[in-house]
Amino acid sequence: MIANTSAGTQAVEDTADGGGERGRTSQLRRRLGRADLRAVPETRRALRELLRHWGRPGQSETAELLTSELVTNALVHTDQDAVLTATVGPDGLRVEVRDFVAGRPQPRRPDTGDGTHGRGLVLVQSLADAWGVRPHGIGKAVWFELGAEMA
Repeated sequence: MIANTSAGTQAVEDTADGGGERGRTSQLRRRLGRADLRAVPETRRALRELLRHWGRPGQSETAELLTSELVTNALVHTDQDAVLTATVGPDGLRVEVRDFVAGRPQPRRPDTGDGTHGRGLVLVQSLADAWGVRPHGIGKAVWFELGAEMA
């Protein structure tokens, strides 16, 4: 099933192995407009809906936080469009934000001045089960994964 959930967003659900709920894979894809920071809370809401029955308590909030960091980084640091893909299945959640700038992001120490910059990748690095950067044709994809631990 494909449903347009808002401008630029598609939620896709399909059953990967026909095995009922355990085999279900759901996906959220969203094109993020250049420097459109309104996409950050909109993406959080869409991800929250995708994850409403997933994981242990607090896990979807962690996913929202880490997704916000990747989306914000892509929009602020690249001055280009980006594409978010979040896939949740029996093995967990994978979120990937693809942009069109080749430079690799690096975790860095947070600014000591206003304290609002420099924490994004440090949070991803410390809270995700796995994360990384994958180059592609003209740019890169920054991704993280969270396991499917159930309460």
